[in-house]
Amino acid sequence: MKRYLCAAVLALFLAAGGSLPMPAQSTSGQPFVVEYYYKAKWGSADEFFRLFKKNHYPLLKKQVALGRMLKVTMEQPRYHSTEDGRWDYRVTIVFANSAAANEPFDEDTLKKQLYPDQDAYAREEQRRFAILDAHWDVPLKTVDLEAK
Repeated sequence: MKRYLCAAVLALFLAAGGSLPMPAQSTSGQPFVVEYYYKAKWGSADEFFRLFKKNHYPLLKKQVALGRMLKVTMEQPRYHSTEDGRWDYRVTIVFANSAAANEPFDEDTLKKQLYPDQDAYAREEQRRFAILDAHWDVPLKTVDLEAK
């Protein structure tokens, strides 16, 4: 019962124009790393990769060239795991800093520059996400093992 009451209070708060505080983030200029996990429907991982490389990777490379991101890498597991822990691709993006990762960025302008046929681009991006079973983002924080 408490859970439903809390959810109702939160919904009323947000409906009234309230907002939740965001966690404090360092803007010290240190790189900010986020891992993006993609779990494709069985048999669709290769299609996801093809569409990612065609439509999304060029956008990421452009942002590296602009200095917003420092590095983009992709990994896939060498062996299989249990279904509940399965993922097909992990994309790691190293942003220049936390502000670059979290502040608004006009990606639409880049999309229009890179993909003149916006209808085809939209269809392929819709397909790329339709073949996913799951997608999640994990912002990382370095832990200082030498700190007391």
